[in-house]
Amino acid sequence: MKKAILLYNKQAGRGNVERNLDKIMAIFHEADYDITPVVIDFCDNPYEGYEDVDLVVIAGGDGTLNYAVNTMMRNDLSLTLGVIPGGTANDFAGALGMSNNILEAARQIAYGEPEAIDCGKVESIGAPDTKPIYFVNIFSFGMFTTTSQHTRVELKQIMGRAAYMIEALKELKKLHGIPLTITSDNEAFYYPTLMGLVFNGETAGRMPLARNSNLQDGAFDCLFLRKRETMFQSAVDMLLYLLGVKTEAVKYLRTSELTLVSPVDTDTDVDGQRGEQFPIKLSCLRGALTVVCPPPRDT
Repeated sequence: MKKAILLYNKQAGRGNVERNLDKIMAIFHEADYDITPVVIDFCDNPYEGYEDVDLVVIAGGDGTLNYAVNTMMRNDLSLTLGVIPGGTANDFAGALGMSNNILEAARQIAYGEPEAIDCGKVESIGAPDTKPIYFVNIFSFGMFTTTSQHTRVELKQIMGRAAYMIEALKELKKLHGIPLTITSDNEAFYYPTLMGLVFNGETAGRMPLARNSNLQDGAFDCLFLRKRETMFQSAVDMLLYLLGVKTEAVKYLRTSELTLVSPVDTDTDVDGQRGEQFPIKLSCLRGALTVVCPPPRDT
């Protein structure tokens, strides 16, 4: 039998994974996996003693997945991953085509095929002692982008995605412009920015903002919202973009590497977790992850 571990977050998704743990385990047993459940500890290395397993199934939200990927990369491990969407947004799982039903997602992994998937890397410029941070879905900064960091777990368990909206309203008073120098594969330019989104995946909070993104193309899809005179104007600019209307106030580019420099200290976000401050360099690592994707009929 093939060996596997199930890393799961007991708190994610209102405890839905833990309630269905026996059923998830049974699905993998039927697919000839000897699978061991492991509650993820965010202060520990969950792979210790499991470095040679054939499959790592990660059940939780985007934060759980981010921790699992970062721990794996920092320990120079190359393991095949499967993602069961057990959290609030589950953006990366959605980009993979995973079912929102956790039992169906388990079947997709048990009978799916491994594929090479891109991974993003964030490095702090001028701080050689800091370790890189990896992300699978999105790096962001500015308007509303650090909301997930500040949303309490208890509130998410009670209200789901609506908890993010409540926290976002609280952060309106903190909004400020970010003077930014952006260097991509093909250009370098100054841009007064209110928000920046660097996508490896497709969505942010399940909103389809990077419609042309591909997890296997070796490039990021980037959106930068220009700071306007009023907050209302900026909100209209983003709404127009969401409706598919082109506007000069939203800068779009595709690039495999990106350097961001600003004199302003501002928080950044990596898959819902705290990121580095400017200046930083982002790199798209093509095919750096091996992830089980749903069979073709499911995609």
